[in-house]
Amino acid sequence: MSRAFVNEDATHEPEPRYTLPSRESPRFDAAAARVLLEGAHIGNTQSAEAATGYDWGDPVLIPHIEDLIREAEDLGAERMARLGRRYLRKARHT
Repeated sequence: MSRAFVNEDATHEPEPRYTLPSRESPRFDAAAARVLLEGAHIGNTQSAEAATGYDWGDPVLIPHIEDLIREAEDLGAERMARLGRRYLRKARHT
């Protein structure tokens, strides 16, 4: 391969691995909501969407996102709370 096509300085971050219960589990949607916020937090929403099967802003997850916002606020995790509020804005305009 020509060196013109090799970028030896490129960093290749591995895709995040998310642990989710089975889709049939009653805990799946809550876990998926958390994964979507975590993916957004690291700047990789696309991998979280792929892992969960939900798009960012899917209205189905609103109750779980609201729970996560409260949890984040209680823990002082303002960025996660902000991401949750951003998710809700998108979900409510879909």
